[in-house]
Amino acid sequence: MKSLIALLSAAVLALSLAACGDGGKEAAMKAEAAAKEAAAKTAAAAKEAADKAAAATKEAADKAAAATTDAAKTAADASKDAAGKAVEAAKEAAKPAEPAKK
Repeated sequence: MKSLIALLSAAVLALSLAACGDGGKEAAMKAEAAAKEAAAKTAAAAKEAADKAAAATKEAADKAAAATTDAAKTAADASKDAAGKAVEAAKEAAKPAEPAKK
């Protein structure tokens, strides 16, 4: 935001000095150079912010993928355990009943 304000201020200064005639040409050129520099700095700051956002997004995606993998492993382990218990219960149910005592 500060860079944008500096850019606009430099542009206004350049236009004001240019309107004064030949005496302001040098100042106008300096103001124009300052405006270009401010624009370049603003572009660099925007690129840096975009790069940081991209890195943060990738990190979040990696963490989400790892959490999903962990959850899938936990679910698989639970399913395996439940299947083992079901097999044991089926074996127990398949055993012949003991004869009733009189």
